[in-house]
Amino acid sequence: MVEFTLPKNSRITEGKTWPKPEGASKLHEFRVYRWSPDEGKNPSIDTYYIDVDDCGPMVLDGLLYIKNKIDPTLTLRRSCREGVCGSCAMNIDGANTLACTKGMDEIDGPVKIYPLPHLPVVKDLVPDLNNFYAQHGSIEPWLQTVSPAPEKEWLQSHEDRVKLDGLYECILCACCSTSCPSYWWNGDRYLGPAVLLQAYRWLIDSRDEATGERLDQLEDPFRLYRCHTIMNCAQTCPKGLNPAKAIAEIKKMLVERRV
Repeated sequence: MVEFTLPKNSRITEGKTWPKPEGASKLHEFRVYRWSPDEGKNPSIDTYYIDVDDCGPMVLDGLLYIKNKIDPTLTLRRSCREGVCGSCAMNIDGANTLACTKGMDEIDGPVKIYPLPHLPVVKDLVPDLNNFYAQHGSIEPWLQTVSPAPEKEWLQSHEDRVKLDGLYECILCACCSTSCPSYWWNGDRYLGPAVLLQAYRWLIDSRDEATGERLDQLEDPFRLYRCHTIMNCAQTCPKGLNPAKAIAEIKKMLVERRV
């Protein structure tokens, strides 16, 4: 289990055990992190029981079952339910992943659910991602050019387009960054694997003409070089991407331009 940031001077306590659904023949136990800034209490772990025959197969289905049929105060983020938006990223069974693509049948025993680790908690399973999004904005993730704009579109060869595979698929769910110990301890200065993968996506885009400026911005002891290739990022990415490789490629570009 990875570590978590708790509200100051607090500890996780055993919370409420909710009644089992009446008449259910097949149950799945959920143990869910609960904390509200309005209550002034320690975080707790509430226990719920899901009627598997009356619920979809994914962990997100179980959470929505809880919210709709047992405890409407449970707070979480979700949107597309298709593994595209990244909204339902959370720590499930000790690993960061998307609740909408994690099957309940993949987990033996109780389903243990926490918010993404080492981020301030807004409420229950909702982390504060303001810093994460600000860091993403800082790399200016859009096409930058100085050449006159074409009449229709910026063209790109098939070979150059292929270079973006494994990068553009990132959904900014923050699973990788919040699994990275370097980001846990230096998240105010280290950009983290998700943002650096996004940075590399624009560095190698053949249509972009701000490569030098982008590299200048990244050449910093903390913004880039806090990566120690622990590889948690590649292991936990729900889209199967490899942010550590992208970070290594950025370091390589910085070395090559000095030669």
